[in-house]
Amino acid sequence: MAEVAPTGWEEANADYDAGFIGSRRLMEWEVGVWPADPARLHALAAAQPHDLGFAPFVARARHAGIPVEVVSDGFGFFIGPALAAMGIEDLPIVSASTTFDGGQPAITFPNGHPTCFVCGTCKRNRVLAHQAAGRAVVFIGDGESDRYAAGYSDIVFAKRALVRLCLEYGWPFHRWTEFTEIDRWLGQTIDRWRTEPTSLPGPTPRPFICGPEVWGEGRWDPAR
Repeated sequence: MAEVAPTGWEEANADYDAGFIGSRRLMEWEVGVWPADPARLHALAAAQPHDLGFAPFVARARHAGIPVEVVSDGFGFFIGPALAAMGIEDLPIVSASTTFDGGQPAITFPNGHPTCFVCGTCKRNRVLAHQAAGRAVVFIGDGESDRYAAGYSDIVFAKRALVRLCLEYGWPFHRWTEFTEIDRWLGQTIDRWRTEPTSLPGPTPRPFICGPEVWGEGRWDPAR
């Protein structure tokens, strides 16, 4: 946003970080002030560095039969190319859909909650879906939009803003900096599970902290 947007985006992002507005409202505003030509946006996205430990982590998980997916409450358009650059373009992506069809960019939210419009992508529902399938969910995140997934996950890896949120809410978590650390943890966890199958926790139901169960239906901004 700092590269392509006029003034005003800092205030909008500050309102989101403070919990005054939801991410869906924020992203619709942001996309609305983007330039019509997507070339600069794509170039900016392509220039971002990647964590080189991510692909080996994905390979280890898949070899063990553990499903991995990227769940992003973001614009979505740059995730596929980034994964392709790392050689893992077949990884499932759950995010918004941003399109550039010759005019003003547009964003839709195919993975949003059907009756709660606070988030563009409902990360919470992805956690609950995996838990309903009998899986313990390991959530790896770093930002403000991760609170509504971390609050329901069985194991949480956090850095940056998510560390602060976990501390504020009293959620247990592991700190991480690079995916090599999580890859090492996963290898040790798999080895331990093979000799002690009960060493891994099962999915654990937790009280609702967001969504229509707490806020009622039709909300666009978090309840404070």
